[in-house]
Amino acid sequence: MSWLGQLNLDYRRDGERTIALDRHTGPLRVLQRLYPEGPGICHHVLVHPPGGIVGGDVLQVDAHLASGSHTLITTPGATRFYRSAGDEAQQTLHARLDDDSRLEWLPLETIAYRGCVASNRMRFDLAPRAEMFGWDVLALGLPAAGEPFDDPAHPHGRYTQEIDLPGVWLERGTVAATDRLLLDSPLGWAGHRVMGTLWFASGTALPRARREALLDAARAVQTSHPLCATSGSTSAHDQVVVLRALAPRVEPLMDLLVSVWGQWRTLAWEVPPCPSRLWRT
Repeated sequence: MSWLGQLNLDYRRDGERTIALDRHTGPLRVLQRLYPEGPGICHHVLVHPPGGIVGGDVLQVDAHLASGSHTLITTPGATRFYRSAGDEAQQTLHARLDDDSRLEWLPLETIAYRGCVASNRMRFDLAPRAEMFGWDVLALGLPAAGEPFDDPAHPHGRYTQEIDLPGVWLERGTVAATDRLLLDSPLGWAGHRVMGTLWFASGTALPRARREALLDAARAVQTSHPLCATSGSTSAHDQVVVLRALAPRVEPLMDLLVSVWGQWRTLAWEVPPCPSRLWRT
């Protein structure tokens, strides 16, 4: 039996407080609103009670942030795409940000199990004065448990990823279990099985000095981090700054992303970082 999960999130400003209205169908929902930073920033935890996504499942999240709202969305654990008999498992996110809204899309890692057939697509439409942070961490298989993604017994495994800021930045690619050149080449995953991407984006061009300050902050963290040799920061478009890293395990990569996010949050918004307790469990 396949699951169809639909979650609609509507964030708006009510005085000094960011409030959220949600409507769900199927096994996809958010927990109670949290305000560890005060009423202006709503922290939401997105949960999927079945615990994993299998072939044929379709999960859809639609979020709208009205002017002045600010939300941080995370998850209580990894998103898991399990082995498929052939049907594709799909997860999609579409977020629309009005002027003067702020989104922080910061879920825990996604695990693509051996033999999965899955796609994960994210689209963020930003009004000119909207801004956001986002990250994505993808782990291929469970190598430490003897379950590699590139298992010859399950050659049909593949995972498609898409991050879309229309007209600004589009990342789209498929990792296939049989693509040894991509997985092991120094121009690809270089033998690593965890990849992370962190970005800061604006609905309008970021001044050059602001972009350079963000890049300098990221590179200062990278220089002293164990993943220095497998991470890099760039701004390929004047509306987005991106950090990408490869790692053998999730933990050091998450440590790098959290550290850089904290620096960027302070620089970009003059808001000190407030890491979710879920990231430390």
